[in-house]
Amino acid sequence: MFGREKLAAIVAEFLGASVLTMAVYTIIARTSFPLFSGMAAGATIAVLTMAVGAASGAHFNPAITFGLWTVRKVSTARAVVFIAAQMLGAIAAWGLLKYFLGHSLTSLAGSFEWKIFVAEALGTAVFAFGFASAVFQKFENGKAAATVGIALTVGILVASLASNAILNPAVALGIQSWSWTYAVAPLVGALVGMNVYSLLFVPDGLARLSAVTASSSAKTSSRTTAKKTTNKSKAKK
Repeated sequence: MFGREKLAAIVAEFLGASVLTMAVYTIIARTSFPLFSGMAAGATIAVLTMAVGAASGAHFNPAITFGLWTVRKVSTARAVVFIAAQMLGAIAAWGLLKYFLGHSLTSLAGSFEWKIFVAEALGTAVFAFGFASAVFQKFENGKAAATVGIALTVGILVASLASNAILNPAVALGIQSWSWTYAVAPLVGALVGMNVYSLLFVPDGLARLSAVTASSSAKTSSRTTAKKTTNKSKAKK
């Protein structure tokens, strides 16, 4: 049974992804100027962060949830539930858009190109880097909303040089800019952005990296010693 707080977090992610999907589709339909699109998307996520961020952390994006999971800021179970809620929210928005428009959405994904993949990944890395700064520095309320909103705006501007600048697999599905590029590239970008911030700009980041490296080296050394001992024993026999 879900408690009130857990249910609120799931609903927040569902609603956030749904509202963001509809907002992004409207932005794309109304303007083709990247700066306006980026500012509108940034403002949308800033408002959502202020409204329901306290309940869930205001991810609204499977790539962000995945990135936070890689830096151990989200548990595996919570990450899976959040991503499911986000995808369902985007699908619900897709249904509403079809209902309001009176027709099916046209695919915006286009064919695969490496520059599109790199643009989406790089834009998401910028966004995730900004999001990580808000998380690790424990920004709250307006400061968190402004940081995340501006980071998304900048990320969209970077990605728009070569892609649709969605930066969000759930939104990509909801507005029919869906392909493996728009699904995978944001995950790669979030992985890079979150971990670069975690390792280089968090005080204990390098210490954690050194500990992991030392642990890995110790395990390798132990295995090597064990093999040598086994080989010596066989040779004596």
